[in-house]
Amino acid sequence: AHHTTNNGSSEDGGSGGGTSSRSSSHPWGGSLLTPITKFRAHAPGTYCLHGKIAPDCRTLVTCSSDGTAKLWDTTTWELQSTLDTNPPPNPQNAASSQEPGNSEEEDYLGVNSSSWVWDAAFCADSTYLVTSSSDHIARLWNLRSGEVVRQYHGHESAVTCVALNDSNVM
Repeated sequence: AHHTTNNGSSEDGGSGGGTSSRSSSHPWGGSLLTPITKFRAHAPGTYCLHGKIAPDCRTLVTCSSDGTAKLWDTTTWELQSTLDTNPPPNPQNAASSQEPGNSEEEDYLGVNSSSWVWDAAFCADSTYLVTSSSDHIARLWNLRSGEVVRQYHGHESAVTCVALNDSNVM
């Protein structure tokens, strides 16, 4: 069944968003919570799992079963960058004896189940993002460079949610 989930709002309460099981995002704003726009955030056949507005209200992040977190400009709704949790293929291992599509880890969507990005959280100044994923790793991204700054290993199962408190307020 197709459904839309409310994924939260900006700190000032003036905008927020929801995601759809059909890989689309539904940002909203204003006191009546009316939709601002609707756009396809991730490829058809994947799930858009979560969306959050940055504290500075300039960026929306969407998380997906395609192994990415995508950053969207909230003034134009254009894609700013894609944070990919799947490492690039190792050229030495390019010749594999296994046929594509026969992996036991591949789910019915054709997406490697260990690579889903379930959640994300911005730091207070919107320059860093933490993502959580099914590969048992949480990652801290520098949004200016698009690079992973730190990976948090050691989880025994999928990391499905994340929170970040980098303010001086406890």
